[in-house]
Amino acid sequence: MKLKNKKILVTGADGFIGSHLTEYLAREGYDVKAFVLYNSFSSWGWLDSLEPELLNKIEVFPGDVRDPNGVREAMKGCDVVLHLAALVAIPYSYHSPDTYVDTNIKGTLNILQAAKDLGVERVVHTSTSEVYGSAQSVPINEDHPMIGQSPYSASKIGADQMALAFHCSFDTPVTILRPFNTYGPRQSARAVIPTIITQIASGQSEITLGNVTPTRDFSFVGDTVKGFVDAVECDAAVGDVVNIGSGFEISIEETARSIAKAMGKEITIVSDEERIRPEKSEVERLFASTDKAKELFGWSPEYGGADGFVKGLQITAEWFTNPDNLKTYKPHLYNI
Repeated sequence: MKLKNKKILVTGADGFIGSHLTEYLAREGYDVKAFVLYNSFSSWGWLDSLEPELLNKIEVFPGDVRDPNGVREAMKGCDVVLHLAALVAIPYSYHSPDTYVDTNIKGTLNILQAAKDLGVERVVHTSTSEVYGSAQSVPINEDHPMIGQSPYSASKIGADQMALAFHCSFDTPVTILRPFNTYGPRQSARAVIPTIITQIASGQSEITLGNVTPTRDFSFVGDTVKGFVDAVECDAAVGDVVNIGSGFEISIEETARSIAKAMGKEITIVSDEERIRPEKSEVERLFASTDKAKELFGWSPEYGGADGFVKGLQITAEWFTNPDNLKTYKPHLYNI
């Protein structure tokens, strides 16, 4: 299917990836509706940072993905749903796991049930590389076993399986997109790259981190957005799970040193016990195979490999070091 002349709902449109995806769709002239988390401050999250001319092209629907009635109301008249609304912070899931079940599993169920009842043409559900746990083999393809090493990852496994169950049981046209560690402008400081950049940008030379030995496959947000658009337009991806990654593996320590180099700073890394995951919960290695994405819908990362990572870091650091952006963060706090 093609997105032209389709009404597209983006859930989680106020968040990091969701705001970039919504912005891209609006700039390209698509008919986009943004589902944002209702709050009493009338805040639309990162959508508030868009220029008024672009924001006026977006229909904004404040609600809560945990509310089936609100979800159904938001989805009325929509042809496509790009479902990104989720709780994503792993440390927060250790002490508030109920909220992850409610938001990630039951919220996804609400989307799927409404999609089935309303006859939505396509749903793209957002997964995460965390569902794989520590890599048993690399690169990780979509057949790799799933292991819930945190309440967050367990909730995402449940959501993924619910999406696949609706496809098998009711022929709901669902595609599961599984991005590896997405980074870029607007990301929450609970993620490691913004944590490092904001500490350096605020003048700190001692950078406080948790475990620095695990490796990650960092995917620039522009590549992830392109993955959503390509996936939703690919009929062959319906009922399937597709990875999105950079094809490049790097440790957290080397990531910190790469960021410092890109920002022209010297740093010392200090380990903080509070930031270290429980031993059995730490995912030691993530490294994506993206062969299926290339095979099904011709996707490949513009910011792939070591050179692409450096390019993406430079863009990200430039955004965060803008005083207007940096002031919205609290680098001195551990953001769970």
